[in-house]
Amino acid sequence: MTITVPIINKKGNKTKKSIELPAVFETPFRPDIIKRAVLSEQTYKRQPKGVSPLAGRMVAASSYGPGRGISRAPRFGGSRTHHASKGAFATFAVGGKVAHPPRAEKIIIEKMNRKEHDLALRSAIAAAINPDIVAARGHKIASVKTYPIVLANEVEDIKKTKDVFELLKALRLEDELKRSEKVSIRAGKGKMRGRRYRKPVGPLFVVGSMESPLAKAAENIPGVTVKTVMKLKVEDLAPGTHPGRLTLWTVDAIKSIEERWS
Repeated sequence: MTITVPIINKKGNKTKKSIELPAVFETPFRPDIIKRAVLSEQTYKRQPKGVSPLAGRMVAASSYGPGRGISRAPRFGGSRTHHASKGAFATFAVGGKVAHPPRAEKIIIEKMNRKEHDLALRSAIAAAINPDIVAARGHKIASVKTYPIVLANEVEDIKKTKDVFELLKALRLEDELKRSEKVSIRAGKGKMRGRRYRKPVGPLFVVGSMESPLAKAAENIPGVTVKTVMKLKVEDLAPGTHPGRLTLWTVDAIKSIEERWS
């Protein structure tokens, strides 16, 4: 079944032209594969951490042995900086080695088969044009006239942020913009770990080239992201492993998708 969508100009009005969406947009919905792909992509952002293999071990300390009425823990013999019989090297001693330190060689990347990841990306693209899945994710699209939204290429030439605002308002996405502006304080101990605030994810523009002025004009709008088809990730379409992000496509982006998965 071919899906035909009208093309919308930068004023938010329908044009006489329409476009047929490629077969990629008919990929079956697979939330299980999408979740695995997002978690796999998130692991590539992690930074290896570890300690020096010699940390806490480069000391001239040894046990006195039995027969002295003290434990056989490694101790200093006495120097200018360390008094005699002070414990060292052992895990329970001050300045000693760590029992089970983090290892830099630990495998922290969650790998995924290439074909599986490609299926997840195609499934996330198809989910992004399903209004039921998009609405279930929390996006405010009840007042939108037509969905999915395909924009003319002239939208990529918008240079001012206020013009992007006007376009989104003309598409009746005012409620979505208000939803994206609300910043809440995270519940729990995540507030102490650099994740104090929770910011909603708003509309995603998929364009033909990141050199278009729209990429710069839309970057200061809360929740709005601009991506190209070649840089598109599963996490962009399914933030937090939840598929169905509100996505606006340009004609060049649709053509790039058709070329990529022809």
